Amino acid sequence: MASLESARLKTESRRRWLLISPAMLVVIIGAIAPLLVIVIYSFLTPGPTGGVNFTPSFEAWTRVLFDRDLFDDTLTLSGTNLEILLRSLLLSLATTFLCLLVGFPTAYFIATRNPLNREVWLLLVTVPFWTNLLIRTFAIQDLIRNEGIINTLLLKAGLISEPIQMLFTNFAICLGLFYVYLPLMILPVYASLERLDRNLLEAASDLYARPFKVLWEIIVPLAQPGIVAGSILVFIPAIGTYVTPILLGGGRKLMIGNYIELQFGQGRDWPFGSALSLTLMGIVMVALLVYIRHGDTHGHEHG
Repeated sequence: MASLESARLKTESRRRWLLISPAMLVVIIGAIAPLLVIVIYSFLTPGPTGGVNFTPSFEAWTRVLFDRDLFDDTLTLSGTNLEILLRSLLLSLATTFLCLLVGFPTAYFIATRNPLNREVWLLLVTVPFWTNLLIRTFAIQDLIRNEGIINTLLLKAGLISEPIQMLFTNFAICLGLFYVYLPLMILPVYASLERLDRNLLEAASDLYARPFKVLWEIIVPLAQPGIVAGSILVFIPAIGTYVTPILLGGGRKLMIGNYIELQFGQGRDWPFGSALSLTLMGIVMVALLVYIRHGDTHGHEHG
């Protein structure tokens, strides 16, 4: 009987592996293989006209944080690279914070409407997704340029004497990212708040809890899985964005996504571009680890 059971388990195991093998093949070809190529490229030297020379080197990784002196090979911190990395991190964090600041009350407002009205409000939130990202970015550009709608209204109202330079600044990039990724914050937070037990709020009110205390000690903890998920959904695409900094930053305020494209394109330094890509991936993985630790765990605790 034991041998029959063992044979049955082996057959079942082979059948399962056979069923998942097509999906595993797609993952290997579409994700793991290209990633492996990038990892290998990051430890090679750049070719004279692009591509790579298969000569092992750690120079690409060194250049992520350091500049090498042409004469004595001494290393100094790379101000340009650190500035781009820091700008990318700060703008993505600022975007995440602004999306949470606006998205949480918006999600709470929608979650507390009656079921019929909720569908209308959710439709309004998701409508921007129906429009191409490029079109939405051009819309922001038209709003904040010197001859745009905002400056024109302020000039006509007499509040300013000359246009405010908003375009091609960090503010413009942050505003564009905020507009593009706000729905990605609202929807997960709404999904958490929709399951909120209203009896808890009534009980807190009966016990004379102040509104802020109810918000901070009941609503926010119960909505934490949605807050963490929304923050990750905003932070990850924001830090690697490409289109928004180009159009709203005018090429003056590069983010790491633009810098990576520059190395593979005009710079033709594929090893350095690969090292930058893996650096970005490392930042994203840290964000995902935060989500796994604080989002998933908290969600399981509150069932």
